[in-house]
Amino acid sequence: MMTSLAHWAMAAGFVLILIGFYGALTNRNLLRMIVAFCIADTGVNIVLVAVGHMRGRTAPILDSAVPVADAVSRIIDPVPQALVLTAIVIGLGVTAMMLAYALKLYEKKRTLDIAKFTELKW
Repeated sequence: MMTSLAHWAMAAGFVLILIGFYGALTNRNLLRMIVAFCIADTGVNIVLVAVGHMRGRTAPILDSAVPVADAVSRIIDPVPQALVLTAIVIGLGVTAMMLAYALKLYEKKRTLDIAKFTELKW
């Protein structure tokens, strides 16, 4: 059962996802679109962490505080946390790629307005 804090974290994550998608769909400036995608990515990471939270459990570290025999019932599943760490690294790489692409487009056209890139449309 999730705690109240996990519910708030999940709600905040979904709000960030919606704000990010709204910003990505309504802005015409490439940098603002990239920032909106980063906000949505952060929201997804928060939702994944909130889904993996379990009340009354401890970190997935086996030591003298958590005996191996009781580990299944006393520790949190580390898979969501590992997925979020991987998603953060991938998100950083995708953001760097988007920023490099925006820089090359700006060097070529001297604008970041997506309406000016007509030759990319079919």
